[in-house]
Amino acid sequence: MGDSNTLLNVAGLTVWFQADGERSWAVNGASFSVGRGETVCIVGESGCGKTVSALSIMGLVKTPPGRIAAGKIMFEGKNLLSLNDAEMQQIRGRRIAMVFQEPLASLNPVFTIGDQISEAITVHEKLAPEALRARVLELLRAVGIPSPDERLGSYPHQLSGGQRQRVMIAMALACEPDLIIADEPTTALDVTIQAQILNLLKSIKEDRGLSLLYITHDLGVVASIADRVYVMYAGCVVEQGEVGDVFLEPRHPYTKGLLASLPDRARRGMPLTGIPGYVPGRFGRPVGCPFEPRCSEAEKECHIEFPQFLDWGKGHMARCPVLYSREKRR
Repeated sequence: MGDSNTLLNVAGLTVWFQADGERSWAVNGASFSVGRGETVCIVGESGCGKTVSALSIMGLVKTPPGRIAAGKIMFEGKNLLSLNDAEMQQIRGRRIAMVFQEPLASLNPVFTIGDQISEAITVHEKLAPEALRARVLELLRAVGIPSPDERLGSYPHQLSGGQRQRVMIAMALACEPDLIIADEPTTALDVTIQAQILNLLKSIKEDRGLSLLYITHDLGVVASIADRVYVMYAGCVVEQGEVGDVFLEPRHPYTKGLLASLPDRARRGMPLTGIPGYVPGRFGRPVGCPFEPRCSEAEKECHIEFPQFLDWGKGHMARCPVLYSREKRR
């Protein structure tokens, strides 16, 4: 992807948290990018660093106990890590917005949804009361809230889970951002509502021409919405590429393991397997490949040296020299 088409570029992001006198490494040199008008997914199991990466982009990693120890977060050529709080406040919400996983924990229970969406707007814009109300109603209609005039005075607990998530999306759209980060926004919803929220995000992205960074552990979601995907494990990206390439020809043992454990395989009469072992602890950074203790393809050098990205063509890259060398010997 050319620089002129790159909206967000995260390079070498490293984040740790201080816990019990030790450093817990949440993100370990992660790099990824999002192009203009592009949908990018970051996928991985719980604890792999997806959400911390997103919070780092938004400037929401609490210090202490957290610290962004290394890396750059370039947004339209500007390093967000170099901005002060006031400068970051101008980016957050206006240029980059975030939809969090659990809306009931994100919405204030003592304010109406009309007040909360209004606040998301007035932080960045000064509108007359009539114009502000009209904007809020427009946003509620855009996200499919029925009877928006009546819902202005509703409190979060009076809405269903799907409606609360639609309110969160409306707040994210309030100032027409260039990039929306959605952190597993359908996890707490039933399957039917999940599909509705995904379709809503896809239509909003297409209609408004914005970019979407979607964080999930659900490979089915990745297949349905993403242009490109980054697979994370133990704080680092282990594979990246266009969705079709990664899903049809995975080049890292971890990605292969994720795809082999999809329940849909059993329904199609294919063998269903799990990934043995456990995710490595966060205390202490791994010297070699972090997946090596669980990897059936591992060789001696995997325990000694942290693997670099190897190019399989068309931007499809993976951190596995073992599979790469075997393929090249064929």
